[in-house]
Amino acid sequence: MRITVDIPDELARHIFWPDADPARVLPEDFAAESYRAGKLTMEQVRQLLGFGTPLQVDAFLQRHQVYDYTVQELEKDLATLDRLAGTLTGENCES
Repeated sequence: MRITVDIPDELARHIFWPDADPARVLPEDFAAESYRAGKLTMEQVRQLLGFGTPLQVDAFLQRHQVYDYTVQELEKDLATLDRLAGTLTGENCES
């Protein structure tokens, strides 16, 4: 589907950086916000923006401050960190 959007020049000067490509900025903003809202998957973002790998999508989402990190993932990572810290300090080592 092709969508054309007319933006008055005066507004465009406030929306886009001087060297920005509106033809790229608008789809990127749309993709980032749609992913954040749960309307697009990472694979759909990859396809929409033409990225070759999921890592490129992840980097793109990070640049747009879209972090897909659940409380459960945080708790798991904290438990792993605690376990590793104990191993490094010798708490879990037998003497």
